Amino acid sequence: MKGEDGIRTEILTKRGTRVINRDVAAFVFFLFLSFALWYLNSLGKEAEMGIIYPLKYTNLPKDRIITERSPAELNLFLKGPGYSILKLKISGNKSPVNIDISKINYRKVPGGKPFNYYILTSSLTKTLNIQMRSGCEITSIKPDTLFFTFDRQISNSSAVLDNQSDSKKMR
Repeated sequence: MKGEDGIRTEILTKRGTRVINRDVAAFVFFLFLSFALWYLNSLGKEAEMGIIYPLKYTNLPKDRIITERSPAELNLFLKGPGYSILKLKISGNKSPVNIDISKINYRKVPGGKPFNYYILTSSLTKTLNIQMRSGCEITSIKPDTLFFTFDRQISNSSAVLDNQSDSKKMR
């Protein structure tokens, strides 16, 4: 196949490869486009998903702090439009969920140590929905009970006063 026929065969082979590559690229492009449109369509429907949020306790009783053993995060299960849930998931704005101790009903753990308390997270659903402002509804919260321990807060000034009074007693 030398000569003119050999050249024609080689040109046709190169053109055939080029045509196949173009067809594959067009197929992959339209496959991706159809997937993207399908995904956008599915986001308009109701969806359920869990999102983990950090937890922050505010307005503690005077001279009290919460020990480190308390839960540091809540797993919120949300139901709502897919767009809203995706926005919460992607935003990366994981500002902590605030639990205002002065406004909620926390209870003493029966038979526990003097400063052991608990909160039922089902009572927090309404306030957490208001805080999130996402257009989604909280269906459940894990853990269902938050246990925490109050401890006395010792400030530097009171520690200095205690040390001074102890040194006066020794004299």
